[in-house]
Order: sequence, then structure tokens, then C-alpha cells
Amino acid sequence: MLNEQISTQFKNLSVELNKTVDDKEILQYNIVEVMKMIQREHYIEQVRPFYESDLIKIITGIRRCGKSVIMEQIIKEMAEKTDNIIYLNFEDKKVSANLTNADQLISYIEENKKDGKCYLFFDEIQTLDGWQDACKTLRLYNYSLFITGSNSKLLSGEFTKELSGRYVAFRVRPFIYKEIVEYCKELGKEVSVTDYLVWGGFPKRFEFDSPEAQSRYLNDLDDTIVINDLIRRYKIRKESLFKSLVNFILRSNSRIFSASSIRDYIKQEHTSCSVNTIMKYLGYLEEAYIIESVKQYSPKTKKELSYYSKIYNADVCFNSIRCMNNRFDLTHNLENIVYNELLYMGYEVYVYNNNGKEIDFLATKGTKQYYVQVAYSVAEEKAYQREFNAFRNLDNLSQKIIITNDDIDYSTSVVKHIKLKDFLMMESL
Repeated sequence: MLNEQISTQFKNLSVELNKTVDDKEILQYNIVEVMKMIQREHYIEQVRPFYESDLIKIITGIRRCGKSVIMEQIIKEMAEKTDNIIYLNFEDKKVSANLTNADQLISYIEENKKDGKCYLFFDEIQTLDGWQDACKTLRLYNYSLFITGSNSKLLSGEFTKELSGRYVAFRVRPFIYKEIVEYCKELGKEVSVTDYLVWGGFPKRFEFDSPEAQSRYLNDLDDTIVINDLIRRYKIRKESLFKSLVNFILRSNSRIFSASSIRDYIKQEHTSCSVNTIMKYLGYLEEAYIIESVKQYSPKTKKELSYYSKIYNADVCFNSIRCMNNRFDLTHNLENIVYNELLYMGYEVYVYNNNGKEIDFLATKGTKQYYVQVAYSVAEEKAYQREFNAFRNLDNLSQKIIITNDDIDYSTSVVKHIKLKDFLMMESL
């Protein structure tokens, strides 16, 4: 149920866009009351120290992960001390149809701002032609600028080179388990660990009561942000080839990446596909924050090995919706979940090669580092030996951790076993 206090406060907040641009009227745009959503303090507390800064605040992440809600929650905080706020959502046709380029946006801001410091919030700004120029210009004046976008190019290329030292970036992700538990409590629901392992943490799915409705939403989300958006954005002509590659990659989360193996798979359905094309399509998926590649860390060279990487999905639902007959890949999804949770906790994460034996993660934060092995279960002797032997010959300077879905504690004198249900509620290792 909506918190009545938050709802009342937010109802009072509106941003008027009732001026004209090139003689076209932009209808009054009211920021809607906060949707049924928990306060995502984990992210907001990172942004809060920069509210008054002239640095551009860039909030990025995969579409539908909650960036807009976080921005609205920031606006709500700002509105307690000022009404000099302008919010523009460039996914709204009322906005994008009338503000089509940088000059129009700058003129509009100048016409509508009030005296004193003005706070600008631009949602999905990358859809505006010349958005980089608009941001570079506006930051020179008395504005505090917040922007969101669902494309990693916001943080690459000439824009960030020119803004070196003049922006700060924040990556937002779908819900991790602690957030799901808190959100579902607000909704009067419960969610199991298994549900999280299968269907992940896109916030809006929890608004739907039935598994069928949730599945329908996630499939439509996949069609929109994974397939159609990318085909349109990058003008992909070989649509069937692209879809085949995407399906293969997203089913293969938490596995070693090999362009040649992908090519071999694609050749089963298509006559030809170059490694360059594969790499290009993979780049599109990474730019949209749909996948992430993780490099292997070599203890011998003490550096990343660029030729070896594993791929993880932004959300495990991308794997599960591609599984037939409810044969879900819980083993690889569990590893993917642990990866996402470690990133949320603030760790830098690598794959670690221990003299030919892979350890799933080397997680580092500050001066602390942890070797982390992930398995669905080590109840069987063969699995126990395989997972625990991966830690052999490692020094004792870093803690060794194994995370499984077992209820029994398998800790030893040198390896700490953490049950998955406990790990998911931890703030740090």
C-alpha cells in the first residue's frame, strides 16, 4: 500500500511545462505521484552529496530498472527546499515532439526557470538530438543538472572526454533480493529465494499477482528493450541473425565467452556469420546494459586477461524466459545472482584462475579481497570435492568463501560456507 505521507507530499509537486517552443504548446506535465516503490536509499545516498554541485549527475542502467523512480525520489527531496525545478522526460511524446534539439531545449530552460539556482532533471536524455551540447552548455550556468539514460554511450566517447572531471556517474540495477523483500512487504506479498533465482528483480513485475501475468510482462519487456529497441537503435538489418545470437547469449549466462563457439552455433541456422559481426552485436548488448563481460584475473601477471571472459546477464529473467517447459537453469542463475549482489555491495569482481582451476569470483573492496566459489549444492561428495578443491594452494591472506543453496553448514577451518538465503540479506561479505 502506498505510504500516505509520501503520496500526499508528491501530489503537491508538479513541474509546469506550459510555455511554448516554436509556437508549439507543451502541455502541462505533472510528475505523477510516486508509484508503489520503496525508497532506493542505496542509490540516492550516493547522489545526495552532489545535489548542489555543478558536476553533471549521470544516472545510468538498463531500461525499466527504476532510474526514473530514483530521479522522482530525488526531486521529491529537492522540492522540500525549492520549487525552481524543471523535469523533462524525453520518452514522453509531449516533450520530445516539441523539444527536438539542443537549441530548443536551452531556450526552453531559459524561458521557464525561476530566479536563483535551478535544478534540471532530464530523463532518457540520449534521445534528444545534440543532448551532449545541451548538457555542456547548461552546466556552465547556475544549474544543477541530473540526467538518466539507458545506454552506456552516455559514459563513453567525446562527451565524457570533454567533461573529464565535470561529471559523476551512478549505475542503477534491477532489484536485488533485499530490495525485493522490502518492496513486497509494502505490497503485502512474499517472495521466495527460488522466485528470485528464476524471475529476477525488475521492479514492475511485482505489481502483478499471477505468475502468468509476470511472465507476460517479462516477455514483453524482453521484446521491447532487448530485441526491438536495439534493432531500431542500431538499424540492424539481419534481424533473424541478431535474434538468434541474443537468444544464445542470454541462455548462456555465467559461462565462458567464446566468439568462435557463438559463431558455430549461429551457423546451425544461418549460412554465414563473421566474428566481427558477433563482437559488434555483443557490443550492442553491453551498451544497453543487458549483459556484462567479466575478465579473468591472472595471479601470475597480476592483471586482467583480455582474451578470457565470462558473460553475466543484467537480470536472470533473460535466461529463464528462454527456457522450455520450466526447465530453469538454477545453477547458472545462482552464480549470476551472486555476481549482481556482489556488485550491489560495492565489490570489484573478477574471475580468478587458480593454477588452471577457475574460482568464480575474486571480489575486492579497498584492501580486502575474497575468493568466492558458487554452487547450487555441495551435498554430493563429487560436488563437494570439486568446489572445495578449487581453493587449494591459495594463501590465507584472503578469505575463502563458498555460497550454496544448501541448508547444512559445510564450513571448514579454511573455507567459510555461506547459505544463499543468508548471503542475500548481507550488506557485505
